[in-house]
Amino acid sequence: MFEWRHFACRREDMSHLLRWSIFLWTVHAIHFTDGMAFSERTGSCPMLRVEEERFLQHLKPHDEVTGFDLTEKFLLRKGTVTEDRPSFRLGGTPLIKQTELVFPNGLPSEYSLVATFRLRKTTKKDRWYLWQIFDESGSPQVSLVVDGAKKVVEFAARGLLKNNVHYTFKSRDLHALFDRQWHKLSVAVQSNILSVYVDCKLIERRLTDEKDPVDTSGRTVIATRVEDGRPVDIELQQIVIYCDPKLAELENCCEMPGSSCERVEIAQRTPAPLANGYFPTTRSLPAREPSNACQCSAEKARQFQSN
Repeated sequence: MFEWRHFACRREDMSHLLRWSIFLWTVHAIHFTDGMAFSERTGSCPMLRVEEERFLQHLKPHDEVTGFDLTEKFLLRKGTVTEDRPSFRLGGTPLIKQTELVFPNGLPSEYSLVATFRLRKTTKKDRWYLWQIFDESGSPQVSLVVDGAKKVVEFAARGLLKNNVHYTFKSRDLHALFDRQWHKLSVAVQSNILSVYVDCKLIERRLTDEKDPVDTSGRTVIATRVEDGRPVDIELQQIVIYCDPKLAELENCCEMPGSSCERVEIAQRTPAPLANGYFPTTRSLPAREPSNACQCSAEKARQFQSN
């Protein structure tokens, strides 16, 4: 009887130990899986070089800005520099590339698209794609349309059920985009929210359906007319996709003509070496914030914190 009880106790101890081993292995596996998922999410977005004054009062030392500079991806030729910032004169060559070359590891499900452009007299009433991605069969997956005739902005995407979801923004505040002056158009894309900004001012925010992940086997185009696919004649300073939907609101407009921002002097810093073809994963900002920092972003910070 004693041997049987001893054997039973040892068996129960071994079973208890086995259950704990399985539990610890499961916890480790979940942690490892989460780590892999996190690496995949962050790995899809390379480090992006940005001008320091774009996000003054928002970024802290070593904050990362990740995303895709489409002006670099499409190898745009610099136009004649007649103003403070260089611009690109478009309209001569179709701007189309394989999507996997633009977004090597895919486009995140949430992002910000920010573009600074100026329409020309001959194109201010055109209807054109600021940005569009097709799948391998040529069907559109996501697009942002600027319509000069109706003075509206349209966002379209493919829904989770492979249906097309389409949203038109008709606010009168969008009319400024068509006055042939420099303007910044920003769109924050979240899983169920779409926000549109013009010159760093929120124009409209809408609830949306969830969107299907983008297939990178097709092609991506920018600045292309809807009617015939020809390049649109505009001037472009930047078109950037940030891998954070909040940056559409946090990027300031200090570089825009007529801005009330003061010039910002940036401390000298030694650039870190490039790694894996991308910019370094950390970036150092000045340790002390300048006293004459851009005033327009301070107001935006208060608005963002109050939301």
